[in-house]
Amino acid sequence: MRAIRGLWRWRHNPLRRTTDLAEAWLALATLLLILVAAPLVGVLVGGLAQDALQQSVKEQRKDRHPVVATVVKKADRTPLDPDPETASGRDSHSRVLADWTAPDGTARHGTVMAALNSPQRGDHFTLWTDERGRLVGRPLDTATATTHAVLAGFGTAAVCAGLVEGSRRLVVWRMVRRRYDRWDQAWSQAGPDWGRTGTGS
Repeated sequence: MRAIRGLWRWRHNPLRRTTDLAEAWLALATLLLILVAAPLVGVLVGGLAQDALQQSVKEQRKDRHPVVATVVKKADRTPLDPDPETASGRDSHSRVLADWTAPDGTARHGTVMAALNSPQRGDHFTLWTDERGRLVGRPLDTATATTHAVLAGFGTAAVCAGLVEGSRRLVVWRMVRRRYDRWDQAWSQAGPDWGRTGTGS
C-alpha cells in the first residue's frame, strides 16, 4: 500500500528524482511478488512434497507390516547404543527379549523396544517388520505426510518472500549509496567556499 501511495505521490511532483520513482516501482513490484509469486511457489512446492510423501506412504504401507510380539523376558539394562548422548535411561526400561513371527512365516527372536511401561513375560505388543521379519520403523501416516507437505509449502513461501524483500533492500541500499556518492561529488565540486562567494573572506 505504501508503494502505491509512493507512486501516486511522485507522479507529477517537481521534486521527484528518478531514484524516488525507481524505489516506488521497486516497492510495488516487491509487494506483488510477495503477495502473488511467493504463495504460488509455496503451493507448487507443497504440492510436489505432498505427491512425493503420499507415494512414500503407499510404499511403506506395502513394505511394512505390523506383527504381534510376545515378551520373553525383560532385557538387561545395557543400552544397545553405547553413545551416552543418544541413549537415554528410559530406553533400557522398555527393552525386552521378544518372539514374533515374520509375515513370511519364519519365527524371530531378538531384543527390541516394547511400548510397555513395565513389561512382563507373556505381554503382547506390536512391532513393525519388513517381509522377512526384520525390524523397521512405523510407516508414515497420511496426516503426518500432509502436515510435512504443508510445512514445506509455508517454509518455501516464507523463504521466497524473505529473498524478495532482502533483494529489494539490497537494491535500495545500493541506490542510496549511489545517491550519497553523487552528493559528495557535487559538494566537492562546489568547494569549501560554497555559499560564501563574494563575501571577501
